[in-house]
Amino acid sequence: MNLNQMELQNLRHLIGSHATAEKKLNFYSEQCSDPQVKQLFQQSAQSASQTRQKLMTFLG
Repeated sequence: MNLNQMELQNLRHLIGSHATAEKKLNFYSEQCSDPQVKQLFQQSAQSASQTRQKLMTFLG
């Protein structure tokens, strides 16, 4: 699949946004003392990571 310039730019933006979200969520989980909230942040970070990796497959 060939991406045009606009699609490529949008894809890179989405990948960057998910990477940022993953970092922030991991940071928040490290600050938590409540185990349930900590787990929620960790699961959300993992989800952001998986989505980022999935999006990267479109870069070829």
